[in-house]
Amino acid sequence: MNLADMLTYADIGQLTAIAGRYQCDCKRNSKHDLIQSILITLGSREFMESHIKGCSPEELRFLNTLLFDERSQFSLEDLLAAARQASFDTPAGKSGGYRELISTFKNSGWLFSGASQQSRYQYQIPADLKSRFRDRMGGYLKERIVTCPEPPVYRGEGELLAGDLLLFLRYVQENEPELNQEGALYKRNQQGVMNALQIAEPLLGKGGWRFGYGRAFEHYPPRFALLYDYARHRRWTSEEGYRLKLTSAGSVFLEEGKSEKLMQLFTFWLRLYKGAIPNLPSLVYWISHCAGSWVSIASLSEALGWLIKPFYYDDAAAILEQRILRMLLHLGMLRLGDGDEGPVVIMTPWGSEAAVPRLLLK
Repeated sequence: MNLADMLTYADIGQLTAIAGRYQCDCKRNSKHDLIQSILITLGSREFMESHIKGCSPEELRFLNTLLFDERSQFSLEDLLAAARQASFDTPAGKSGGYRELISTFKNSGWLFSGASQQSRYQYQIPADLKSRFRDRMGGYLKERIVTCPEPPVYRGEGELLAGDLLLFLRYVQENEPELNQEGALYKRNQQGVMNALQIAEPLLGKGGWRFGYGRAFEHYPPRFALLYDYARHRRWTSEEGYRLKLTSAGSVFLEEGKSEKLMQLFTFWLRLYKGAIPNLPSLVYWISHCAGSWVSIASLSEALGWLIKPFYYDDAAAILEQRILRMLLHLGMLRLGDGDEGPVVIMTPWGSEAAVPRLLLK
């Protein structure tokens, strides 16, 4: 439903609160006057721009979280979880502000409870406000972006990830490599895999922390860890008796001679990394929105860094550059080069298409 519909079902108490917040000039005892005045105020061209500029970072993150959630209705627990996720830089001891944040958006015309007895404890955001917020938020983020000329040399990996998945499975089929006590391939076997792939990565050195980005991330470099986890997810490989083996399903896949679609690998990557980066789908979308032409990574970090919650030893810049942009390169969704502004990126056509979440295509 749009804002006009939700205002019609709202009680006069909420309408009065919304009108008071925006200092609407109307009769406070007339529901019709309240609704008309609120619609005029919130429907103006200046409203969304001034609203975004007046919001705190946690308020914008809260709206951003709800904007990219596929659910059309939210329970109070859902909203509290979104508020908690959005308030990661709130000083300790102010956690009681989660309910205040939700109350603020109820009194601002963003959140409405359902009209029926069954939906009275479920909340919705007006569809037209979501659309307008997304459009203006995109403009707000792009204000900080530095566009650059095309670099003389750049790197793109296209469909190589899907091809390397087949090469990895073939290596497992032909070698059935050994696993150590921790369930990881021995370094000689890891190097054997790297020699077989089109894109090789340096093997991990000793020390450092490795968790949060998939099970295989503990033992292998990021791109290969994604391939390893994906093959296990599809049940194409299995770990049996300290050996990594191809399953019957894996053999059938190889015999068919087909490549896995990059969209399947991208969707799996979103799920795999979402524990560490809860708002990953929205970040990919905003990267695509900002990087339709060549842009500097430094300006992307400046524009989007405040949306990224640090994850243990990974700060916002490391998450953006190493966990997101680097993996989008491997997925064939962007190209990376060096320009006068330092490292620069651009989304590929397929990357821009895939970055739009399903809920925005409806």
